Amino acid sequence: MCALDYDPFEDPRRLRMQRLQRAASRVCVLILREDYPEIDIEIAKEQVRELARELYPDRMDLYEMIYESRFRRLWDQWRAPLMEEDPYDEVGADW
Repeated sequence: MCALDYDPFEDPRRLRMQRLQRAASRVCVLILREDYPEIDIEIAKEQVRELARELYPDRMDLYEMIYESRFRRLWDQWRAPLMEEDPYDEVGADW
């Protein structure tokens, strides 16, 4: 293979990394969607974890550091406050 024939965008390592990044980004979007059930987010997170284990079996420590911490941070920032709200404490909901 000639150096001129090399396409960095077709590098298998890069493609694997992008595949994992897309899967993790999807989970981040699901966390930000208020209407998406927690159980479905947990299933999606498990799927990303399994993908990481498939693509990078010896690097799960990095997966935990990067992705699981990101998921936790987003959950704490966007979902935890919603779970603390009382659904019956709405304006105009005088019972």
